[in-house]
Amino acid sequence: MHRFAISLLALTVCAAPALAQDANRMQQVIALDADKGEFMGAVLVARDGQLLLDRGYGSANLEWKIPNDGDTKFRLGSVSKQFTAAAILLLQERGKLSLDAPLKTYLADAPAAWEKVTVRHLLSHTGGIPNFTGFPDYEKTKGLPATLDSLIARFRDKPLDFQPGEKFAYSNSGYILLTAIVEKASVQPYAAFVADNIFKPLGMGDSGYDSHAAVLSHRASGYTPSPHGVVNTDYIDMTIPQGAGALYSTTHDLLKWNRGLFGGKLLKPDSLKAMTTPVKDNYALGLFVANADGATVINHGGGIEGFNTWLGYDPDRKLTVVVLGNLNGGAPNRIGKSLMTLARGGPVVLPGERQAVAVPPEKLREYEGVYELAPTFAITMRVEGDKLMTQATGQDAFELFAEKPDRFFLKVVDAQVDFTRDAAGKVTGLVLHQNGHDAPAKRK
Repeated sequence: MHRFAISLLALTVCAAPALAQDANRMQQVIALDADKGEFMGAVLVARDGQLLLDRGYGSANLEWKIPNDGDTKFRLGSVSKQFTAAAILLLQERGKLSLDAPLKTYLADAPAAWEKVTVRHLLSHTGGIPNFTGFPDYEKTKGLPATLDSLIARFRDKPLDFQPGEKFAYSNSGYILLTAIVEKASVQPYAAFVADNIFKPLGMGDSGYDSHAAVLSHRASGYTPSPHGVVNTDYIDMTIPQGAGALYSTTHDLLKWNRGLFGGKLLKPDSLKAMTTPVKDNYALGLFVANADGATVINHGGGIEGFNTWLGYDPDRKLTVVVLGNLNGGAPNRIGKSLMTLARGGPVVLPGERQAVAVPPEKLREYEGVYELAPTFAITMRVEGDKLMTQATGQDAFELFAEKPDRFFLKVVDAQVDFTRDAAGKVTGLVLHQNGHDAPAKRK
């Protein structure tokens, strides 16, 4: 569900710049969230291996006040999925599997409902297999050790949400199945295969499959905000996320990963092309591939108890941006996208810098209507006097301020709205920008 999280922000605008100025502006952008206590972690920005920014913020452990830095190990959450995708592609290169083979080829006891689901469908979240982390009992079971078979049993007998290939719907269940396929095809535990075939060849000595029991040097503790301040995060047994989200790494190692993956040190060109070619809704295989600021950005975010992460790459400029946070919240996603823009030489406008322009009420009425973000969640726009008011389902109404034609912003929260029009010029939808996410909505 999309919600407006109240969070007033302020900083200064700077237009785009030399590299030294970029680094200063980058630090301003990060400090905005860090100084407010909404971000702790480590950040790295590099152009073709040349570091533009490499800093830690806040504590890896609040109780001991140990600072974060580029060698701090963070749980990656769903940033792990690209490593699982690369493992599958490596196995295909070695003749151990085929992306277009049905699951039953590798999982002999696959139910009949999965007959048409292929490995490629799982990689691209187009298989229709229900997402087990969204089940009502997930919170009660996430702390209990599990085997791959017991995890698969949680969703194997449920009907598909849709026919394979029909649509995109994010599913951690698919990546649990991919973990099992890696193990079947390689005759190795998933953790060992990834270590032997990805981490070791790329020199990623500070990356691996996380374990609560293991003594791991420089591992960050995870934290979650609460009404009473920051608290230690809930426990999740690391047998639960598997290849969907169980890996850990550092900003320094993830730079090695991007340079190795996109530098052709790991996959053959055809495999890399498959991994970075969108299938549906800008999702390729373990990665989102989209256009931002007129350029391609290949990225993925992650979230797991106590950690939020973002890893992005601009293939045209060979830019890497890594934001690893050990405090739950939207800051890493937001910071990552802003840093990518700055690294390209573009401007980032922060909330306190936006200037409102006057728009006549008759013009504002063009935007009136209900815009559906989800089946049970919509945003209503209405004009009151000379103001355009917005109200999300179950929330208070707030004024929207015009910044330029079809572009509005809120002052009570760091969120912007772009209205979209059809060829005839009629307003037909909007895109809500908040916490680094872009949520489109059609006008009803």
